[in-house]
Amino acid sequence: MRKKEWKVVITFKTTTGAMGMEKLCKEEGISGRLIPVPRQITAGCGLAWCDKLESREVLEKVMSVHNLVYENIYEMEI
Repeated sequence: MRKKEWKVVITFKTTTGAMGMEKLCKEEGISGRLIPVPRQITAGCGLAWCDKLESREVLEKVMSVHNLVYENIYEMEI
């Protein structure tokens, strides 16, 4: 079994938003990946962006600069 770690999880209202995040992060050279929304939370679409906790500020800044709309940001152990 994989050890749980603290991560930042960003949810989106639409799949288009989640896919836009993936494209933006790839272009910006930011790590992370799309994951199914964890059971502990709910979201408009079934996908969320997951990255290491230390990346939260960078992710928030990039989303703000590029006007990428997200639903919520969580810090959770997954």
